Amino acid sequence: MKQRGKKYVTACEKVEKNKAYTKEEAVKLAKETSVSKFDATVEVAVRLNLDTKKADQQLRGAIVLPHGTGKTKKVLVIAKGDNATKAKEAGADYVGDTDMLQKIEKENWFDFDVMIATPDMMPLLGKLGKVLGPKGLMPNPKTGTVTTDVSKAVSEVKAGRVEYRTDSFGNVHGIIGKVSFTEAQLLENLDAFMATILKVKPSTVKGDYIKNIAITTTMGPGIKILINSFDK
Repeated sequence: MKQRGKKYVTACEKVEKNKAYTKEEAVKLAKETSVSKFDATVEVAVRLNLDTKKADQQLRGAIVLPHGTGKTKKVLVIAKGDNATKAKEAGADYVGDTDMLQKIEKENWFDFDVMIATPDMMPLLGKLGKVLGPKGLMPNPKTGTVTTDVSKAVSEVKAGRVEYRTDSFGNVHGIIGKVSFTEAQLLENLDAFMATILKVKPSTVKGDYIKNIAITTTMGPGIKILINSFDK
């Protein structure tokens, strides 16, 4: 059995095991119970009442958080001509077409966090699907990474856009910031994330949509949040 450090044990003592907190209490506790020496990431996990075997209950999309994630992402744009120029002007870290795809294929190069592509480039990306897919780097229209508006896509990623996707159990995870963020900033990011998840609720869902919500920091304990904290 894995031994937990003293700091983690002390942090856990501040969190009541079976209690669900208001979102304000949970964010405050998350900051207080962060045990890492670095500026830890704050994440939210939502367990949804979804049957992911049904196509319409497989959620996937992206959210631009009001205060970003606290991390600057490197962006690769696969585009030609005017779109390539616009991508560079918008602040993309790397821009190219077949040259970049060959670099990925031949050199196993992955020095980027997000790949954006224009629709006309997608046929060329097809053969890299087996490599990009497992890494979560394959561009997808649902997350806004396949688009003709590359300027907007690059700007949103740089501003702090996060992608979400249901796993096979109907769970959705997302980053909502860093421990160094103020409580107000974390709350606004959390509200934005949850508002999006509530908005994309499939019409075929029966019963309660949300089963559980919790936030945690890197290496910190999980903190349950009252589901009705996000009722309008």
